Amino acid sequence: MTAPQRRILLSSVSSDAHTWNLAYLQLLLAESGHRVDNLGACVPDWLLVSRAIATKPHVIVISTVNGHGYADGLRLIGAVRAEAALCEVPVAIGGKLGVSGLLTAEHERNLLDAGFDAVFEHDANLIDFLTFVDMAPATDIAAEHHA
Repeated sequence: MTAPQRRILLSSVSSDAHTWNLAYLQLLLAESGHRVDNLGACVPDWLLVSRAIATKPHVIVISTVNGHGYADGLRLIGAVRAEAALCEVPVAIGGKLGVSGLLTAEHERNLLDAGFDAVFEHDANLIDFLTFVDMAPATDIAAEHHA
């Protein structure tokens, strides 16, 4: 049995101009049966929050490769979790999160304590990531469009 389709809001952090990672994740998630709203690169925190409130995603995925994901991610998740409408939405961050390589266990714990539900370093297993997405609570997207 396959997991129900989910609405995924995909973005990068505001300082990251890379797009190949976002294109890859969009294809991966779409091929896994999900609907993806890809905001692109250099997305300001306020825009991601506003789009998330408007589109009510089942999952928010933040991907970054510039190495500033840890610092930018802490700020971003604070803005996301400050909105009552987004408090329960699962949020994952992944990619190259630190400029000096892999994060320490303390850095990862800080991201989780700040409000991320999952942290995936650049060497993470894609199956683990897809399982995280598939485990998010979902509503029936087809039924929403017919209502």
